[in-house]
Parts: sequence; structure tokens; C-alpha cells
Amino acid sequence: MSVDGEVVEPGWEVDPDDEWGVAVIATVGRQLKLRREAVGMRAAEFGEAVGYGEDLVYKVEGGKRIPRLEYLDRADEVLGAGGLIAAMKEDVRKVRYPKRVRQLAKLESQAVEIGVYECNSVHGLLQTPDHARTLFEAAQPPYSQEDVERMVAARLARQSVFDRDPAPSLHFVLEEAVVRRQVGGTMVWRQQLERLLEVGRLRNVTLQVMPTNSDAHPGLDGRIELLKFPDGTAVGRSDGAFSGRPITDPKQLRVLELRYGTIRAQALPSRESQAFVEQLLGET
Repeated sequence: MSVDGEVVEPGWEVDPDDEWGVAVIATVGRQLKLRREAVGMRAAEFGEAVGYGEDLVYKVEGGKRIPRLEYLDRADEVLGAGGLIAAMKEDVRKVRYPKRVRQLAKLESQAVEIGVYECNSVHGLLQTPDHARTLFEAAQPPYSQEDVERMVAARLARQSVFDRDPAPSLHFVLEEAVVRRQVGGTMVWRQQLERLLEVGRLRNVTLQVMPTNSDAHPGLDGRIELLKFPDGTAVGRSDGAFSGRPITDPKQLRVLELRYGTIRAQALPSRESQAFVEQLLGET
């Protein structure tokens, strides 16, 4: 497909280490090819009908590219599939996101309690699209713009945790420097502050700010994350403990819970934190 004279690919490359993703895209491609051949359309003819080049049609059918969702909608219409092709969109939507992000999103979707301490940036569950995009675009070596948009979409998809019913209990502690850093410029920063205020007002969310002038605390060596599940199990991770790897051992989890509890106790209470963010917003 061409936009302003530039060729736009119909999707992203499949991560070869993502076995489930590879299988899904191979199945989708095979179904597309079978239906195209069943109606007697050549790849070039089909590509023209859906707005993509012949070579890109072959890549999708060969399981080499993850098709965009609108590609599946258009293919369903052109091939008269009666919704059978479009029905594959949910699995394709999941495959679009990197494997590690899907795994994290799955854990977050199952957790009844999530606790996070962040010292370097606004946590992904709290980021606005423009804030997230700015962070990804600042990476070195740089990502392609297509990969940036893919990761932004994946990050925003995780935020469906706020829409769950029953709602999980969510706790966030952000360093003051994180809240003050004007990532993306004044307007993007204002939108991010407004988002923090919006989320902080939710009944199931506690948002706290750790003031810069606070005493030393157990989070100074990096992020802490704790997720607890309905069956009583939990998983945690800390940049400064257990080599930064995810842990499930009860004794190790107690260490992280102690550290996180101490951090929450030293941070500003929720109401004062809201007032702090409101003050920053009023200063812009």
C-alpha cells in the first residue's frame, strides 16, 4: 500500500523466538492463501483489490509478516469470507505485541494486587501515548518508527487493567524527579500529569510521590514490582535484588514486600501526592 508515494508494509515481521506467534501467523497466512485460490484470484489481483503489493501479499501468506487488522477486514470483504477471516483478528492483535510484553500483560490481567516503585520514568501502566512514544523514540540504537508504534500499542493495551471488573488493587510510588521530568515537552508533560491525576482518583488506585528531599530508602538501587494473584501466589522483581530476575519464592518475596512497604511509608500520602501533581500542573 502506498501513502504519499511511500510504500507501507502490511504489518511487522514475526519474532522467530515466539513459537505461538509464528504458529498463529502461519495459520492466518495459509487460510488467506487457500481462500484467495478458492475464488480464483492471483496474488497480484488480490493485492490490488486490498491495496497492497503482490510481494507483500506473498509475505503475509507465507507467514513472514504479521498482517494489519484492516488488512484482514479488507481481505474478508474481497474474498467473501463472511467474517471468518476477520474473526482471526483477536489472535493477530495479540501477536502484534512482543512476546515479553504479552507475558507481562497476562500476569497483570490476572493479578488482584499490583505494587510498583519507579525511580527512572513514569510506569508503563500510567503513561500517555505521547509520553510512551517519546521514550521509545529516545532509545539508542533507534527503533524504526513502525517498531515504535508497535511498542506504544502494546504498552497501551496493558492499561486495560484499569477496566477490569472486579478491579485489582493498584499501588504506584514515583520519585519526584520522574514526575518533574518534562518528557516530550510542555504539552506532552501536561497531558501526562493530567493522566496521573485521573488515575490517582480511581478508588482502586493509590498514587504516591517520593519527595527528593526524603531520607535514603530501599528503592534507591532501582525499580520494584510486586504482583499478587487470587490463589495466594505472587511474583516480584527488583533491579537491586536477586540479580533483577523475577522471583516467586516466599522468602524472597517477603524481602521485596518489606522494601516496598518501607518505600510506601516514606513517600507522600496519596492526598498530598495528588496535591503535589496538581501544583506542578498549575506551574506550567
